[in-house]
Amino acid sequence: MDVHLKNLFTRFQEQFGSGPGLGPGSGTCLLNVEGISPPFIKSLYRAAAALYRTDPWKRFRPGHLFGLRIGKDSDWSGRKQPFPCVQFIGGDGGDLGFHMFRSENDAKRMTGSRETIRIPNVELLRVTYELDSLVFPSNKRMIRSLSLELSGNDRFPVIDVARCSSSGGLEFRNPTLEELRFVYGAMKSISLVHPLLQQENDIGPKWSRVVYFEPFIETVDVQWPPEIGKSNNLVAVTVSHPPGHGYEEKLSLQSSTPTKYPEPGKEETPPENVRVKSPNLDLRHCEMCEKEVHGEESVNCNWCCGVVYCSALCQKQHWKESHKTLCGLYKAMMDREEELTMKIFAFPSSRDQPCQWLESLGIHQKGMWRRKCSCYSHCPFGLLPVNGGLWDSWGGLDDDDYPHDSPFQNNLSSPILLSGWSEYYNLRSLPMSSPIADILSHPLTLYYILTSLSVSPKNLLLKGKEVIVHYLGPEGELDWMPAFAEIGHLLNGMGNVEIVMVGTGVPTNLSGTTLGISSRVRVNLVRGFYQEEATYLTSPHLVVALNCGLEKYGSWGGALDLIKSMGVPAFFTDQSEISCANAKQVLRSAGLHITQPVTPNPFRSPVRNREPSSNLPSYSNGFVLGVNT
Repeated sequence: MDVHLKNLFTRFQEQFGSGPGLGPGSGTCLLNVEGISPPFIKSLYRAAAALYRTDPWKRFRPGHLFGLRIGKDSDWSGRKQPFPCVQFIGGDGGDLGFHMFRSENDAKRMTGSRETIRIPNVELLRVTYELDSLVFPSNKRMIRSLSLELSGNDRFPVIDVARCSSSGGLEFRNPTLEELRFVYGAMKSISLVHPLLQQENDIGPKWSRVVYFEPFIETVDVQWPPEIGKSNNLVAVTVSHPPGHGYEEKLSLQSSTPTKYPEPGKEETPPENVRVKSPNLDLRHCEMCEKEVHGEESVNCNWCCGVVYCSALCQKQHWKESHKTLCGLYKAMMDREEELTMKIFAFPSSRDQPCQWLESLGIHQKGMWRRKCSCYSHCPFGLLPVNGGLWDSWGGLDDDDYPHDSPFQNNLSSPILLSGWSEYYNLRSLPMSSPIADILSHPLTLYYILTSLSVSPKNLLLKGKEVIVHYLGPEGELDWMPAFAEIGHLLNGMGNVEIVMVGTGVPTNLSGTTLGISSRVRVNLVRGFYQEEATYLTSPHLVVALNCGLEKYGSWGGALDLIKSMGVPAFFTDQSEISCANAKQVLRSAGLHITQPVTPNPFRSPVRNREPSSNLPSYSNGFVLGVNT
C-alpha cells in the first residue's frame, strides 16, 4: 500500500508540481502564433535546449532575480522592454523552467517562500520544461512533425503567457511573435553569462541555505536566427543581477565590464589620499603628470587604491578631470584581486622587479626566461642565442621542474582536455614550486581556446584534421618555441595545428621560415601587418591575439576590419579588466560583436605584474574574450 501511495504521489508531483510555479501546461501551441515560421520554432527549441544544458537550476532559486535588456527600448512595441525581469523556478521542486515578468516589482510580489503567489491582473511569460509524457497532444504533434530538439533526456519547452484573474484563476494565451523573439534573446544570452556569477559568502546568516551572488552585469551580442529576417542580425543583450544594476556608457573608457561597480560618493573633492609605504624602491609613474616617483613616496586614491599619483595635488586634479566617474569601477576591479590570485603555487607570485624575481628563482638571464626582464631588450625577438637543449631552454631548472619532450599516458582522452593549472601540473607530475606556468601561459592559453572555447577547431581536431591558427602580434613568444611544442603532446595523437605567427615583431631574416617544433605542431613566421599579409596566407579556422593591447596600437584597425569581413572566430586576451573593457570598446567601434564574454583565463600567468601607474590586478593573458564565435 505504501509503495502504491508513493507512486501516486510521485505521479501527482510530476503532473501538478510541488513548489513554485503555476501548474501544468496550458495547451498553447506555437504553431498557432500569428506570423511564426517553423524554422523559428526550431531555433527556439534549440535555444531552450542550450539553456537547459547549462543547468541554471543547480544554483538559482526563485529569489534570484535577473534584469534583462535586449537591444533598445525603441525596438519593441510601446517603446519598452516586454519582460525585463527573469526568475528561475524548479531548483527545489515544482515546475522546472523560468518566468519572465513585466517589472521587478511584479516578480517580487509573486515570489513566495514556497510557492508562486497569484496576484490579480499580473501577466507573466512562462517557459516550462515539461516531461515528454505530460506534453499536450497538440504540442506532441508539432514536436514530431518539425523534429524539434529535446531538452535533456525527456523534456520539451512549453511557452505561454499567463494572467492571474481577479478571482484567483489563471488565463492563458499564446505569446506574440515579438514576445517569442524576446524569449529567444533571453535564452541565448543567459546561457552564455550565468556561469560567470560569483558566489558571495559574507552575506546572510550562516545557517541559511540560500546562496547569494555578487552584483553582476555583462553585455553579450546575440545573433538573431535568419528566419526572423531583421536588417541587423545581431543585438546587444545586457544581463544583470540583481535587476536594475547597470553601468553608464562612459566616454572613451571602457564602456562595459564584467564587474558591477559601486559608485563613490558624489562629493566634488576626492577621498583623502593614502601614501603608500612600499617595502621596495621601484619606480612608479604618476597617472596625472607622468612624473616618476619611488614606490614608497607614491600616493593612492583612498577609495579604490587603484591609481598611482606623485602628490595629493595631482590626485585632486585627476579626480576632477576623470577619475571621479571611474573610481567605483576601479574599486570593483581591485576587489577581485583575491579571486584572481592563484594560491596553488609555491613560488613568489609578484613581479614588481622582474630581475629580482628571476634571481630569486635562479633563472635570471637564462634560457627562455631572458624575455621576462629587460636585460636582453637589445636583442630582436626570435633571435636570442640558443645554447644546448631543452634543459638550457628552461633556464637550468631541475629535471623534475619542467615538461620533458615526451608524450602523456596512453589512457587519456585525445586531445587532452584541461580545465586549469592544477590539472596540467598533476598530469606532468610537476611540483607546484615550478615557475614554468609563467611561460607556458601562452601555449596553453592557445590550446585552451582551441579545445574549450572554440567549437569548430575542436571538432576538426577530434576528427584528426588540421587546424590553422593565425596568431597576431607575437613578440616574446618567438623565443619560446620549446614551450609551444607542448601543444603537440596535449593533442595526444589526434589532429595537427599549424600556427601562422604574423606581426612586425618577427625579424626580417626569420620571415617566411617554418619551424616544425613537434610532429603535430608547426609554426610559420611572417613579418608585417596582418591586413597586408593575410591575402598570401591560407584561410584560418581561428584567429588569436594574446596580450593584445587593442587600445594601444592604431594598426589594429585594419586587422579588425579583416577579421570582420572573414567572419572567422577570433579570441583576444589582455592583462587586466580595464584593458579588456577598452578592448571591447575598440572591437565594437570596428563593428565586431562580443560573443564570448570577458572571463578570467584559467591559464593566465600566476605572476602578478605591476603597471607603472596602476595597482589593478594584472596578469599575462589574464582575461579572454571573443568575437564571431
